[in-house]
Amino acid sequence: MARNSNITRTNIIQAADDLFYGEGIRSASMDAIAERAGVTKRTLYYHFGSKDDLIAAYLQARDEPTLTRYETWLDATRGTLADQVAGLFQRLARVAKTAKWKGCGFQRAAAELAGSPGHPALKIGSAHKKKFESWLAGRIAAEGLDNTALRARQVMIVLDGAVAQMLIHRDPAYVQAAGQIAATLLTKKAEPRSVVSAFDGRKRRSY
Repeated sequence: MARNSNITRTNIIQAADDLFYGEGIRSASMDAIAERAGVTKRTLYYHFGSKDDLIAAYLQARDEPTLTRYETWLDATRGTLADQVAGLFQRLARVAKTAKWKGCGFQRAAAELAGSPGHPALKIGSAHKKKFESWLAGRIAAEGLDNTALRARQVMIVLDGAVAQMLIHRDPAYVQAAGQIAATLLTKKAEPRSVVSAFDGRKRRSY
């Protein structure tokens, strides 16, 4: 019975993934998810007490597979870490051109749930992004670069920005350009405490 229950739960989460990611969290109804999973609504609510619980489970299920996918993309390119990160962005650009790609599920969930700051799914999304950032920091440290936390956060911002731009424009050139920026962040010396004015060359304190 426990095994069957786990299978049913997995099937429901997969159905939720198909619809939440494909149509949007607000648009996908529990009725549609139950139908896609091949279960009754009573069974669905037995496993997930509310739609909010199911949204949280949907994002939690995306956590490790997403990290694994990006790690695979990074390791698929040989060379320096800058080369590997550029290759990661190239692979993202190719995937993002496909019809089934609809952006980052975590970003989209955060946007749809912006009016519900205490939603458990937002905490899961934040934890995922922090884990991703920590993974990047580990790879940067292994490369022997300084300011690992800062560089990881910068690359993360560039990556999420690229995903957002690609979703808006559907133009892989944005992702490719972002890859060039990210690679540059991993080749130059970081300056976390000051920036140089492009106009007068004087250093100013960052805030």
